[in-house]
Amino acid sequence: MDGDRGSPYVRRRDIEAGAADEVSDEDAFDIPPKNVPVERLQRWRQAALVLNASRRFRYTLDLKKEEEREEVRRKIRAHAQVIRAAFLFKAAGERKFPGDFVFNESGVQKLPVGTSEGSVAVPVGEYGVTTEHLTSMTRDQDISALHGYGGVEGLSAMLKTNLDRGLSGDDVELHSRRDAFGSNTYPRKKRRNFWMFVWDACQDKTLIILIVAAVVSLVLGIKTEGLKEGWYDGGSILLAVIIVVVVTATSDYRQSLQFQTLNEEKQNIHLEVIRGGRRVEVSIFDLVVGDIVPLNIGDQVPADGILISGHSLSIDESSMTGESKIVRKDQKAPFLMSGCKVADGYGSMLVTAVGINTEWGLLMATISEDNGEETPLQVRLNGVATLIGQVGLLVAFAVLFVLWTRFFSGHTKNPDGTVQFTPGRTGAKAAFNGAIKFFTVAVTIVVVAVPEGLPLAVTLTLAYSMKKMMADKALVRRLSACETMGSATTICSDKTGTLTMNQMTVMEAYIGGIRLDAPDSFERISSTLTSILIEGIALNTTGSVFEPENGEANEITGSPTEKAILSWGCKLGMKFDKIRSKIAVLNVFPFNSEKKRGGVALQSDSKVHIHWKGAAELVLSSCTSWLDADGSPQELNSDKVDEFIKSIETMAARSLRCVAFAYRQYDPADIPSEELRENWDLPENELILLGIVGIKDPCRPGVKDAVQLCTKAGVKVRMVTGDNLQTAKAIAMECGILDSNTSINESTIIEGKAFRALSEKLREEIAEQISVMARSSPNDKLLLVQALRKRGHVVAVTGDGTNDAPALHEADIGLSMGIQGTEVAKESSDIIILDDNFASVVKVVRWGRSVYANIQKFIQFQLTVNVAALIINVVAAISAGEVPLNAVQLLWVNLIMDTLGALALATEPPTDQLMKRNPVGRKEPLITNIMWRNLIVQALYQVTVLLVLNFGGKSILHLKHETREHADKVKNTFIFNTFVLCQIFNEFNARKPVEKNVFGGMTKNRLFMGIVGITTVLQILIIEFLGKFTSTVRLNWKLWLVSVAIASVSWPLAIFGKMLPVPQTPFAVYIRRTFCCKKSQGDGSDGPKN
Repeated sequence: MDGDRGSPYVRRRDIEAGAADEVSDEDAFDIPPKNVPVERLQRWRQAALVLNASRRFRYTLDLKKEEEREEVRRKIRAHAQVIRAAFLFKAAGERKFPGDFVFNESGVQKLPVGTSEGSVAVPVGEYGVTTEHLTSMTRDQDISALHGYGGVEGLSAMLKTNLDRGLSGDDVELHSRRDAFGSNTYPRKKRRNFWMFVWDACQDKTLIILIVAAVVSLVLGIKTEGLKEGWYDGGSILLAVIIVVVVTATSDYRQSLQFQTLNEEKQNIHLEVIRGGRRVEVSIFDLVVGDIVPLNIGDQVPADGILISGHSLSIDESSMTGESKIVRKDQKAPFLMSGCKVADGYGSMLVTAVGINTEWGLLMATISEDNGEETPLQVRLNGVATLIGQVGLLVAFAVLFVLWTRFFSGHTKNPDGTVQFTPGRTGAKAAFNGAIKFFTVAVTIVVVAVPEGLPLAVTLTLAYSMKKMMADKALVRRLSACETMGSATTICSDKTGTLTMNQMTVMEAYIGGIRLDAPDSFERISSTLTSILIEGIALNTTGSVFEPENGEANEITGSPTEKAILSWGCKLGMKFDKIRSKIAVLNVFPFNSEKKRGGVALQSDSKVHIHWKGAAELVLSSCTSWLDADGSPQELNSDKVDEFIKSIETMAARSLRCVAFAYRQYDPADIPSEELRENWDLPENELILLGIVGIKDPCRPGVKDAVQLCTKAGVKVRMVTGDNLQTAKAIAMECGILDSNTSINESTIIEGKAFRALSEKLREEIAEQISVMARSSPNDKLLLVQALRKRGHVVAVTGDGTNDAPALHEADIGLSMGIQGTEVAKESSDIIILDDNFASVVKVVRWGRSVYANIQKFIQFQLTVNVAALIINVVAAISAGEVPLNAVQLLWVNLIMDTLGALALATEPPTDQLMKRNPVGRKEPLITNIMWRNLIVQALYQVTVLLVLNFGGKSILHLKHETREHADKVKNTFIFNTFVLCQIFNEFNARKPVEKNVFGGMTKNRLFMGIVGITTVLQILIIEFLGKFTSTVRLNWKLWLVSVAIASVSWPLAIFGKMLPVPQTPFAVYIRRTFCCKKSQGDGSDGPKN
């Protein structure tokens, strides 16, 4: 614990790790931010007090539907497995290999063995194959049908696709293919229209009771007083209920539209296809049958298709089959299923089925409805709402009991002084009507007291925040991540592309043992060495070079490192397509983040070369010789090794990423046969060093300021990179992660292998101090995340590769990269950083804190209204037998504090002040001591003033000379008006719970200004023109001024209140300690005494 106390980046553990954890098992409203067990979800639903389930649970996970969706998944997966099993059984039973062609006596080709009449396409229309044949072939993985078409080459000819250059890509061709084979979309369930939200809003039990009571009151009123006067009481309540329903439905509908837009954005994956001979980026929805799609590690297979060519291509089909099994793909098993992920290797595929014609499309069409997700804060607010609601129900029952008792005992009087109910004299209709009026007041108190809108305020602020975060280049995949980001105490960030610009250029080159004057100046290098080096650059890559025929600049695609090396190769005279067409690739070892190198085996004529490329010092350690400038091999002695290491260190100190190229010759006789080549481990010993290059990736502008902002906000930034120590240290100094004034030791900057070699306990201790982890593997990143979380940190981690998925999943908040990130990384993450920029990560922290702060503002505002309204009505009911605020007025107050209040306060934009605080503890109480202070000060003031007015209002307002009926109406109208104006003024106070200047940044929130303006205008209209409906009378200008003056006192009162000190220990902890103390004393008294 001492170590935690010294760190500014760990929150108070007595709150989060202490007492709070002890009661977490008892607290039904406490759920983890990720991977919540179904039992916990069911538990809080059962514990919640809910008046309108359809509205309250709209944005939560529908457990019943989720179970149905899982059943559909199981059926489709079972169907897929049955088809494959049947086909394999059938193929195994054939004597001849499926697809072997048989010819009749006339030499006419018959159907291949193992195929039926219907399995080979008859040319139809523009293309030589139909959608039905393509779909059945791919879905059934019918290899015999594929052979019947002449393999992938024959099928591509039928589809009029060039396997090398792809489709032409013009709009006419794409439109034609969509007409013939369908688009890569699937049917979605219709959006919920506005009237559905109106219907949901009407499901509120209290509103239903109010409607019934209003209808009864309306009928009795019309019968008793006639239509002209008798409809006002019941009609006004009905009108108020309708307004509440419409406003609520409008707010919910707008939220729904925002969530739907964001969900559609999540599904819009962008990928590369080959069109017109070049790689172009398109939306997954624009993919068509006949497209050629390159596949790399971490990609999602975007449609059903056939493998054209590939190396070490392995597919994770668990999303379709439900089995976590990696399937190797080659010409014997060439079928690729949409929705699966590339686990290893690379290749290219021909698209044969899209959209609803794929198994994935069928699955998505069946379960396409977004099923919601609850967040920890939303669940906690349900707990708060339940507690407040229970108190409100008790108050409402108490008020109803008192009012009915006084009414039926003859102690309730009319405005003119006459008794409302006299036993034996008052008619049944009048008695019933009077009882109904009191009943509607009690029910309305329940409407006000049970804050149905409180949990929904979370979804409102999340919807608003997510929309704004999109503009800040952050796409939220999981709602809970928005909240959790506000609690983040540390960010483990990648270097490349996040802290740096991801625009790499070869800046230095050591070739043939000499440092070149310019990286592309090869005058001193022999053609032998140049040609071998270019061979390795062109073939040992997953990138590509497109050379336009019109002489324009080459178009280079691939990862930033690949693009930098290929661009350098082009400057050396590399003809990419020409070299690749002459040389055969025997086997490939794709770049591996564990080994940090990639290799390829090539054969040209009778020569076999094995090329390696990767981290300079690692490749150098595998070399036994080097090629000099003349192209002659030289022994790599210790002096030369030291020279090369010094060159690497010199480049690394200048923030350059060092990449080495090496090769070796190989005896063709030792090459395994094609069947065994898949498992051939390329030899990586006795290599010949060709050269070392230094690649510059400059720091992003503003990243240093962003890191400093995080440090001031109590969030420690740690850099996790695959680069060597010197490069990592230099970049960390540039970015401000390491300070020249800070002592740098082995714990501050550490290598991944050193960290993973430590014991679990030592890892936890050292993790606190680590600022930079160099030469790290994805597993090292995972170990760091686990160690930090055990130390009490809330960890955000960035990742872009497939192997980063475990760390992204393990972290409290996983942040994947939108540009360089693989689909596997994105699916494992909670938030996608669309521009790969660290500054955007910091903006996410701001928004996370803003979500929490806005909810607290709304809670403070709503509880102040609740407390004041309940106390006023209870005291008035018990003492005087009547309430100053009637049902319609309470419904208006409810609208102000619930829907309109949430819109005004839950949509406050983040301020710089948020980043001057420490992170928010996830288990710290929602209602802080500061909020309690502000709430009590304002509620106490409002209750005192309004009760004084209620009991002494006639004399204070000089109404003694008025008739009792008129005086009561003026007094009650004045109380109602003052109460509403107090809420409007207090809404400003709620914006800034801590700061004294409550008007700062107010003009930036137009919605707040608009709602305050609308509320004020409507209040004026209600008092001056709608008296019949609200049982009010017009107030003169003097009373208006007095109302405004009383309400405006809340501003200076708020400033005074903020000067009052509050204890550090949360109020809830005091109560818990008191309760636990009493409990332990009680237990101790019964036990034996020592």
